[in-house]
Amino acid sequence: MSLRFRLNLLITMLMLLFMFAVGYVMINGTKASIQEGVEAATRVTTQLLDTVIVSSVQTPELGYTRDVLKRFLESLGHVRSNEIYLYDGHGTLIYQSPPSKFQATVSPPRWFQDMLDPKEPSMTRFVQYGKLIVQPNPAGAIRENWLIMNRLFWIGLTFFVLLNALVYWLLGHWLQPLQPMIKAINQMEQGDLSARLPEFDLPEFEKIGHSLNRMAESLAAERQLEENRQVTHLIQKHIEDERRSLARELHDELGQYVTAIKTFAVAIANKTKEKAPEVEASAQTIVAAANHIYDGMHNIIKQLRPGSLDNLGLVETLRDAVTSVQSQHPNLAINLSLSGKLDALGETLNINIYRIVQESINNIIKHADATQIVIDLVATKTGALQLTISDNGKGMDIDAVDQSNHFGLLGMRERVQGLHGSFNVASEASSSKTKSRGTTIYINIPQAIQTGKDS
Repeated sequence: MSLRFRLNLLITMLMLLFMFAVGYVMINGTKASIQEGVEAATRVTTQLLDTVIVSSVQTPELGYTRDVLKRFLESLGHVRSNEIYLYDGHGTLIYQSPPSKFQATVSPPRWFQDMLDPKEPSMTRFVQYGKLIVQPNPAGAIRENWLIMNRLFWIGLTFFVLLNALVYWLLGHWLQPLQPMIKAINQMEQGDLSARLPEFDLPEFEKIGHSLNRMAESLAAERQLEENRQVTHLIQKHIEDERRSLARELHDELGQYVTAIKTFAVAIANKTKEKAPEVEASAQTIVAAANHIYDGMHNIIKQLRPGSLDNLGLVETLRDAVTSVQSQHPNLAINLSLSGKLDALGETLNINIYRIVQESINNIIKHADATQIVIDLVATKTGALQLTISDNGKGMDIDAVDQSNHFGLLGMRERVQGLHGSFNVASEASSSKTKSRGTTIYINIPQAIQTGKDS
């Protein structure tokens, strides 16, 4: 059932209720009017006949009262709203007033007559050698009001039909803007976010249309953002795959070559140790260079892809990374706190969390001049992952820093957004009046454990 039909049905019901109320009031008013008219007519008729009876008694030469009444009634004819009966001393009807000729062809339904009939009692007078009965009869008034009600009914019915048709047409005209709204919503439901609504004359529809257009724009922007996140996530995945492949190639290929060079150099040094000291010294130099190349290669491999991440998991890899940084920077204290089920995050989360921690530590060492770093990683019972990284460095003015051009922050933010998480930075630059509170990074990834398993 359409909104237009339902509104029209509601208005129709209200109109019918109003018409019934008006009809009820009119019928009650008509009934009261008929009752008042019958009472008045009966009273006047009774007073008139009482006067005739008194006159006939006071003037005996006019004859019996019964005969005087009969002659008077015959000359009087019909009396409105009353029927008069005259009986002789034996109970024989000697006179009956003629019926009303007003709208005699009209025949109101019985229910209408019963509804308007006031049910007034009859009046009886006993006269000399006879009996007089005056019976109230509002048939003429009822026929007259039936005609009036009948005309009003057809006029009201015609008005009701025309008004109902007009309301139905107006509702269709007023609700016409709903059609493009429904069409636009259906298009959005099917994935077409380019649907837009035109301007409407009615302020209410204009407001709805404006809100719907803004919602479509927001959904389109959100879809574009989600597509960008997926592309970023895919690019990062390919980068990690290339890093893993490159680290494996360095380890398997270059590592073997460096090992072979070192082996040959050691063999040469052993054979020429006594016979050719100069050759032995050069061989030892080659061995030292090979060891240096081997250590540098292992550091590069660890930066490209830490082997412990695949073998030991995120927890041990982070601890190993912190230990390595502290050994290189003894004046920097790093407090690492790990809690929750961090072994069930999955490869995607493991590598992204590791890269974020790695990038944060590198940024702090390069820019913050900090002496302390606190890293707190928590896997909550609800499956969310919360990472907080803070330092006591010189901080920065967040409002003055363009984070879109700050590639360290931008890279971390893109990684977190690719995991459908939130990334926030709180920092305050130091000044001559205030002491810096350092910088704190807040990361929250809801449903991280499920996301990690899916990846």
